[in-house]
Amino acid sequence: MRILLTADPELPVPPQLYGGIERIVDLLVTGLQTRGHKVGLVGHPDSTSSATQLFSWRRKRSQNKFDTLNNSITLWSAVQQFQPDIVHSFSRILYLLPLLRSQLPKVMSYQRYPSYCTTSWGVKLAQGSLSFTGCSDYICSIGQKSGGVWHRIHNCVELEKYTFQPTVAADAPLVFLSRVERIKGAHTAIAIARKTGHRLIIAGNHIQTGEAGRYWQEEIVPHLGKDGIEYIGPVNDAEKNQLLGQAAAMIVPIEWEEPFGIVFAEALACGTPVISCPRGALPEIMRHGVDGYLVNSLDEGVAAIKQLPDIDRSQCRQRAEQCFSADVIVEQYGKLYQTLLYGDQDDENCFSTNTFNLDTTNRFST
Repeated sequence: MRILLTADPELPVPPQLYGGIERIVDLLVTGLQTRGHKVGLVGHPDSTSSATQLFSWRRKRSQNKFDTLNNSITLWSAVQQFQPDIVHSFSRILYLLPLLRSQLPKVMSYQRYPSYCTTSWGVKLAQGSLSFTGCSDYICSIGQKSGGVWHRIHNCVELEKYTFQPTVAADAPLVFLSRVERIKGAHTAIAIARKTGHRLIIAGNHIQTGEAGRYWQEEIVPHLGKDGIEYIGPVNDAEKNQLLGQAAAMIVPIEWEEPFGIVFAEALACGTPVISCPRGALPEIMRHGVDGYLVNSLDEGVAAIKQLPDIDRSQCRQRAEQCFSADVIVEQYGKLYQTLLYGDQDDENCFSTNTFNLDTTNRFST
């Protein structure tokens, strides 16, 4: 097959630091080429992906109307040159506008919340030539309200970058690894760590201005350097592997509907249990009581820390291998392409069977 992929114009493929979608696109390029396919990529001009042919976006702002017009022309031109059997977009559905009326099979993937307006008119204009994927059942359930055919294909991790650690030290710290903002629950992670007497290492970006800046200054900074609470800033892949591998658990008690969250799968790849909340895609990523704990309150979070010795770290690693490895996810995308081009294929799914209470009410209190 000849497959043309697109990524958002803001970051290169692969990304130099953060950039989950761009990392997934790069893994897909490599995986598809390994399987003998020709893969073109439309992306940031600094992309170093090994794609068969690279095309650069003319403009770099996804939310700008003028840039959107220019980038839709770029994609149209790339299709004329590359002559793909299928176009798979991880960027903006508006870039597909000149192609929607054509019968060329197209896939639009969402690793973020889909817009009802744009997806619904995309369905109408494409007249059956456009399919959708979501990074979780949760995202698919939102997208299905606008119509069209939706397929759940999870995000993936490079297992070879994450070292399985079957055991950790008795005094191993808890780790919070995410953007340091309210919806990610860093303040709750601090409260749980303090109540249980555990050290907590906080890693990730934070913002200095606005509401997010006030959150950082008022609810995080006063705790740093006290009671074993430490902030180490952003981390690269090697540092992330070491940080997660030495942790008793990764604790990110979210306060929003998480579309997926690759870092949760990365923790499992190290054999590290996850403590989070049953919101968004979390019940799909991890099994309550098997790969960690999904908690609804501060008291439940404290209880989960005490129950960490009950978690078999090898089960966490197996979860990552079976459901979130690059090989598994590339295979699922390959089967989808085959289905769209040549008819139905057997569908293999890796569903979470959690029946944990999905109450999304925030009941954390300190």
